[in-house]
Amino acid sequence: FLSHPQTQDLLPALRPAPRGRAVARARSKVVAAVGDAVEEHRQHRRALSKLSELHAYILRRDPVNFKLLSHCLLVTLAARFPADFTAEAHAAWDKFLSVVSSVLTEKYR
Repeated sequence: FLSHPQTQDLLPALRPAPRGRAVARARSKVVAAVGDAVEEHRQHRRALSKLSELHAYILRRDPVNFKLLSHCLLVTLAARFPADFTAEAHAAWDKFLSVVSSVLTEKYR
């Protein structure tokens, strides 16, 4: 939310505290969803189905935000794990996050 301020409208509670509890809860949910998709990589559509429906039908979020999220996750992984974030790891994570973004945008069609 700090890197892409235009996304702050996603959580109204962000206005007073961009590093507060609302962000921590959202971050936990996103990381858990990505973790579920990693664990069920062969069934990623099933793992992300509820999240996709939530964002498309209830929250009605702009699907471009999924690409922004992917980019932020890649930057975070590279910053937190520089020794492990090789070119091969970068390519694998980029491909995986592209699949995640694609699945999350399917309900918009």
